[in-house]
Amino acid sequence: MIFGDQSINQQQPQGQSATSAAAVFDVTAQDFEERVMRASMNTPVIVDFWAPWCEPCKQLMPVLEQAVQQTGGQVLLAKVNLDDNPELAQALRVQSVPAVFAFFQGQPVDGFMGAQPASKIAEFIGKLVAMAKGAQPDAIDILEALKAAAQALADNDLQTAQGIYMQILQQDEQNADAYVGLVRTFIAAGQIDEAKGMVENAPDAIAKSSSFAQARAAIDLADAPQNGSIDDLRVKVEADPNNHQARIDYAQALFAAGEKEAATDALLESIEMDREWSEEAARKELLNLFQAMGHADPVTLSARRKLSSVLFS
Repeated sequence: MIFGDQSINQQQPQGQSATSAAAVFDVTAQDFEERVMRASMNTPVIVDFWAPWCEPCKQLMPVLEQAVQQTGGQVLLAKVNLDDNPELAQALRVQSVPAVFAFFQGQPVDGFMGAQPASKIAEFIGKLVAMAKGAQPDAIDILEALKAAAQALADNDLQTAQGIYMQILQQDEQNADAYVGLVRTFIAAGQIDEAKGMVENAPDAIAKSSSFAQARAAIDLADAPQNGSIDDLRVKVEADPNNHQARIDYAQALFAAGEKEAATDALLESIEMDREWSEEAARKELLNLFQAMGHADPVTLSARRKLSSVLFS
């Protein structure tokens, strides 16, 4: 599945198929998640960290490119310029270049450091091809998977949630709920730029879906300036229980810190005390949180029941 501008900085040699040419491409920190991690759910992806000043890199890269192209698209090669993407190098603990990693189904499965002879490269790639051929993922129940992912996200089990959302998108690449859920996992992990990148480069079919607004709402809330720390705002609320603006600010700070249930409870308490304050500002803010969390989120479902109880008691 490909998002946004996926132009390849690789000229296609005469007589080479488009499939094999497109198997080699450059990636950056902005599209690494999309073009490596998510792409690896279907196809093994080799990541080659290199640098313009690195002579062994210049020896290794053409050998890797040729071997990958010969697989006819069964393996992909993503090239990462170390100088331009130090954050990726740090995340993968790259100490020197060339450094090569292989990912499959969202996980690192193999790798090596330094230049290698063509025979070793062929053996390395052959193992990846065999690995991919041996993987026959079963179809999943998407509705049940979405529920499980939402629960994992609510429990702050981000790795599990992300893995489930990726599985769903592997089976149904236009599933907007899974796409929005994946955006939320990045927000919960504090990776706001990655989440923004997914929203900005969303496929048209997903961007036009009704649930996509939830992703934008989640980013807006995560990116909103805070009016104080959680501790300071808690003190304000305790000092003056009728300070409803402080309660709203407190809820926003809690939500930004990932304490979603505490955030909804703070707003529910404000609504119960004075639901009409400032044109129902607390209730409107609570609805914003529902939009950001998604209607299937267990915290949303629980808070909606509590809201109904408050409003109709």
